[in-house]
Amino acid sequence: MPLPLDALRDLVGPEHVLTSEHDLVAYSTDATPLQRARPEAVVLAGDRDEIAGVLRLAEEHRFPVTPRASGTNLSGGAVPLHGGVVLSCARMRRLIEIDEQNLTATCEPGLQNALLQEAVAQKGLFYPPDPGSQVISTIGGNVMECSGGLRGLKYGITRDYVMGMEAVLMGGRTFRVGGKLTKDVAGYDLVRLLVGSEGTLAVLTEITLKLLPAPEAKATGAAYFRDLEASARSVSRIIEQRILPATLEFLDQATMRVVDESAGLGLPADAGAMLIFGQDGAAPVVERDTAMMAEICREEGALSVEVAADEDAAGKLLAARRGAIPALARLAPTLILEDATVPRSELAGMVREVQKIAEEEGLLIAVFGHAGDGNLHPTCCIDDRDPDQVARVHRAFDRIFDAALARGGTITGEHGIGVTKLQYLEKRLGPVGIDLLRGIKQAFDPLGLLNPGKAVP
Repeated sequence: MPLPLDALRDLVGPEHVLTSEHDLVAYSTDATPLQRARPEAVVLAGDRDEIAGVLRLAEEHRFPVTPRASGTNLSGGAVPLHGGVVLSCARMRRLIEIDEQNLTATCEPGLQNALLQEAVAQKGLFYPPDPGSQVISTIGGNVMECSGGLRGLKYGITRDYVMGMEAVLMGGRTFRVGGKLTKDVAGYDLVRLLVGSEGTLAVLTEITLKLLPAPEAKATGAAYFRDLEASARSVSRIIEQRILPATLEFLDQATMRVVDESAGLGLPADAGAMLIFGQDGAAPVVERDTAMMAEICREEGALSVEVAADEDAAGKLLAARRGAIPALARLAPTLILEDATVPRSELAGMVREVQKIAEEEGLLIAVFGHAGDGNLHPTCCIDDRDPDQVARVHRAFDRIFDAALARGGTITGEHGIGVTKLQYLEKRLGPVGIDLLRGIKQAFDPLGLLNPGKAVP
């Protein structure tokens, strides 16, 4: 059945229905390499009623709908595998309200994370989730993927801050769940169910988020180690001392080398690992914890330790971590950025396993990530025009995910399942878990038209 293009144009305006070759190619992929599929049309929705109207037409005419905002997804979640319509929420970027009495912010799904951060900071407030893509990625996308970030160890991740939402089901039915309530146990926790659902259950139109008072002070430092094991011991000892850092990030030697060549940060060439640590909160606590973390790193044999003297110096240290992806992207035409999570105690061993796999498969795989919560990002640089390289990288990541599971870990900590990790999901959840996911999908989307082929096998 052909798309009802005239009805879609009547609904959102002709200028907001894109069908040119250029536009269809642009919306055929997200930030995930090796995944591409063209939609038949792109609809730029402007409000809840337009989204509901698109989903009514989709059910009536049986065409698939792929929700999308900025397209920073890293597991193929915004790729329209089955054609149909890409439903973009990028026009819906209003910050509806900052409620200083209830410490909440309410926004539309297309609002960029960094813009929300800036707006609440002007009120002396703080929204902790800070994915690496925060300048581009949207709150709706963050919620659908349950994004993490550098502050995840201390503050938690996106699901810990979503209090309520308005959403639309396939067929156009609109509903609200949650709100500004700190306590609400009326029925199943549908808010938590929708967070991380990857656009397969409903399309968000409004999101209410919890805010915190901005921390009084913050500090950042870095320690350089001869090997990964020493940095891992430092991480364990920091946590054992009941310190909960605001930042605890690591880079392996390959990542450090590439970042330094790209940005000229002056990182020591003889170091095998870099640990970035930081704290925020009351000034005396920040001073005490930062000094303790620096001393623990020295006791564990750090080659050198530095604590930033001011915000500019702290920004330089954090630039090493935030600059890892763009620096690696310069090395080859295709950057494959993955994630897996293991218990903190397994982190050093897991990184060594990744390095071994990379060597055996003849690949450059740099590793960096969130040391405090065991979330690592093995990142491979290849030329996807070379079928042999593509085959080797698929084989390498098969082995990496198996290794993470064998160490009591999981196949994704923050990027989601999308399409790229569907084949591994049953290994993580088992057949009963997969059946439950399918039952939930059936309850929300019985025709299977909403982001089909993603998150649920």
